[in-house]
Amino acid sequence: MDAETIKRSLEDSGLRCTPQRYAVMAFLMERNRHSTAGEIFEAVNRVDPRSSRATTYNNLRDLVRAGLVREVAVEGRGARFEAKSSRHHHFICDRCGAVEDIEWSEAPSPDLGALGKRIVRECELIFRGLCVKCAPRVKSPLGKSKKSS
Repeated sequence: MDAETIKRSLEDSGLRCTPQRYAVMAFLMERNRHSTAGEIFEAVNRVDPRSSRATTYNNLRDLVRAGLVREVAVEGRGARFEAKSSRHHHFICDRCGAVEDIEWSEAPSPDLGALGKRIVRECELIFRGLCVKCAPRVKSPLGKSKKSS
């Protein structure tokens, strides 16, 4: 994605295009993986050493709120961040913490009564288990045999 597109997406979301915010967004769009806030800070700081850790974290918060970045919560580990692109779900490895994209499929909707007066913004599925690298030759909880590759 080019510089003008990044600037336009920030402005269209109601955010000022500061050098630090631009650097965070550009990093996430270039990397196309699930980075921690610390990894993002280190990368942005290499480009612009004036950028503080607090500024990076605040920019991530603002980008998530604006809907440009997705935060993936990984239990027991730091959250991961990615630029929002195509719709997809996630698989999180219980052992190594790796976060992988899973092709999108529609999730079943809950009964209207179950939501009460809640307003749903979005829904995604998170699959948890052992990734290909961590999975030993064991029987899966779903009853299918798993082989390591």
